[in-house]
Amino acid sequence: MNAPEPETDASEIRCSVLCIEDEPLDQLLVEAQLAHFPNIVLLKASRGKEGIQIALTERPDLILLDMHLPDMGGLEVVRALNTQISEGLYRVILLTGDSFSIDIVKAMSLGAHEYWLKPLKFETLRNDLPRVVRAARTDRLRSRSR
Repeated sequence: MNAPEPETDASEIRCSVLCIEDEPLDQLLVEAQLAHFPNIVLLKASRGKEGIQIALTERPDLILLDMHLPDMGGLEVVRALNTQISEGLYRVILLTGDSFSIDIVKAMSLGAHEYWLKPLKFETLRNDLPRVVRAARTDRLRSRSR
């Protein structure tokens, strides 16, 4: 049995997060919740193609990806970024109102790391973000050493 990880101080989490979300209220919710983490740089996109472009140019540590975007689905975004994801350049967390779907399974088989249910709860960020950021750093270090 693993011991619980110590709670991380929000100011210790340093990373960049790209949130690809078309619903303004959900985008504001993510932004407000991430504001509790002063050393996180938030990048935003409201369309899949825009998010892909930002991901390729800015190379965020973490991508929070809505599965239902107006121009393309989250699955297509994951497909477009599959090479970079498999190289460990980003961690992708799917954001969805669906408790589970075949698109989530497909996106995870293409490299998305996990999914979080919407509306995103602060407890999810507080509890899971430190683990995800540590894993993203590990992925990037491995990718640099190849």
